[in-house]
Amino acid sequence: MGTEDRRQARTLAGKTALITGAGTGIGRETALLLAEEGATVVLVGRRRHVLDEVAAAVTGSGGTAFVRPTHIENAEDVRALVAWTRNTAGPVDILVNNAGGAGRVVDVRWTGEDEWNAVMGVNLTAVYLLTQAVLPDMLERGGGSIVTISSLAAIRPTLLGGAPYGAAKAGVRNFMAYLRNSYRDEGIRATCILPGAVDTPVHDTRAVPPGPEQRAAMVRPEDVARAVLLCASLPERTLIEELVIAPTAQRHP
Repeated sequence: MGTEDRRQARTLAGKTALITGAGTGIGRETALLLAEEGATVVLVGRRRHVLDEVAAAVTGSGGTAFVRPTHIENAEDVRALVAWTRNTAGPVDILVNNAGGAGRVVDVRWTGEDEWNAVMGVNLTAVYLLTQAVLPDMLERGGGSIVTISSLAAIRPTLLGGAPYGAAKAGVRNFMAYLRNSYRDEGIRATCILPGAVDTPVHDTRAVPPGPEQRAAMVRPEDVARAVLLCASLPERTLIEELVIAPTAQRHP
């Protein structure tokens, strides 16, 4: 099989995937994996230099990547991002809502309104804005995949994530169900992935960061990326509605 034949045989050849939070962790691994399967990846985040590093890794492996720093909580910025993507890489076939973050105050008694709104903005409002922006093209073209990374905190909220984080992750879970119920007959596949503890840089900002043994027992970013690929690459007749990914071990060593 020649190089061109191998390229066409890849499951996502000819697809455009827009990935938020693409600079590190789950977003980075998802970008690398989708690009490996032939997708043109649009890397979205706030820090250009981090996104550029991921783009270089993609192109170094023979893939195609574009970088667009964006504040995804802002409606005008999101509309501009999707229009730019359409003109630069083509209409979005796969939207991966991965960007997220928890607040620093875990007890709701001391959670300020600004922190609540900020956590809701990146975890919930941004998903709504991005979905709203890509839906017209997807519906016009007869289909598309929207994969949103929620969290087990959506169904098992704890002090670890904090009140606004769990509420926002529950909100996007509900929103994905709304999309499935509303648009599945038009070819829109909306999937919610709910990971348990994932070993990402976000844990470095916790009041008590987990130790090496605790991290070793966590889900890895590449594990979640493989789940995203599965959801996006199945035949269009098939939809994974919801997928829970948790560490095998229930107790840290």
